[in-house]
Amino acid sequence: MNAPEDHRQRTRYEEGGAPASRSRDRDEQGRARNARPRDGLGRPLPYGSAGVARQPEGVSRTPDESLAEAQRLLDAGMPFHAHEVLEDAWKAAPEAERELWRGLAQLAVGLTHAARGNATGGAALLGRGVAAITPYAEAAPYGIDVGGLSAWARGLIDRVAGAPEGGPAGPVPAAGAAPRLRG
Repeated sequence: MNAPEDHRQRTRYEEGGAPASRSRDRDEQGRARNARPRDGLGRPLPYGSAGVARQPEGVSRTPDESLAEAQRLLDAGMPFHAHEVLEDAWKAAPEAERELWRGLAQLAVGLTHAARGNATGGAALLGRGVAAITPYAEAAPYGIDVGGLSAWARGLIDRVAGAPEGGPAGPVPAAGAAPRLRG
């Protein structure tokens, strides 16, 4: 019978040329996580670098707390982290509100991409976010400014898509381009 294959990830070499293994970062439930430090836009930094503290996942907040924390993070130029807060709200929301929260999370990720200089990804996610929140425009809960957010997203789409002379759009300043979630 053959010996079982070793499926460990080989990322470095030990002395003598033998591959060394490096176990993957895992959370308490055993799901793969990347413990590399991140910058304010969620981009991975080299191990050992000073990064921005990550948002804890699965935090139970009221809708008002979620909106306040997401706004704080947006205002601080950390839309990736705001998306994490909005994603928790989306996962915990009643079925009738899930698309609203998903759309808000997509808007935050769209801003993340725009701030990273990814005009195509930013525009796509902003468009998806607008489509998801638009059905809530007439009776948006928790004071969410669906009309204002939709106008903001369309303006940002135009901004990143309208690079001068057809050249690439540069990154937008995350904090300077942050929306107001409530009217």
